[in-house]
Amino acid sequence: MLNSEKLAIAAHLHVLLRRKTGRVTDTEWMAANTEYAAEIIRFARAAAQDDGHADLGEWAAKLELAMVPHTPPRTSHRDRLLGVLGGNSRPAPFSGAAPGASDSLIGATESDAHRYIRGIR
Repeated sequence: MLNSEKLAIAAHLHVLLRRKTGRVTDTEWMAANTEYAAEIIRFARAAAQDDGHADLGEWAAKLELAMVPHTPPRTSHRDRLLGVLGGNSRPAPFSGAAPGASDSLIGATESDAHRYIRGIR
């Protein structure tokens, strides 16, 4: 999740906590620090149960979901270089275009690619 999305959820929860419980929080720290966010989530859920503020519980759940680290599966440097897909150890296909060529040259012959780089068509 983007940091701006975490910050937006933290800001909304901050406003709710300020209005309903009088608690002032640090929204930027809440979006960046998982320990602080966990404590605010615990406090918001307790306030939701004790005082009957269902919206505090909902936003605490949103913040908890936002703070779960989402790490994409890592590929090794070698796998990225070779373009390994599904366990096949084949190099990625060459597009035929020179490095830095525009997308319109993909699939063009090598002579066409060299002819139109930095040139007017």
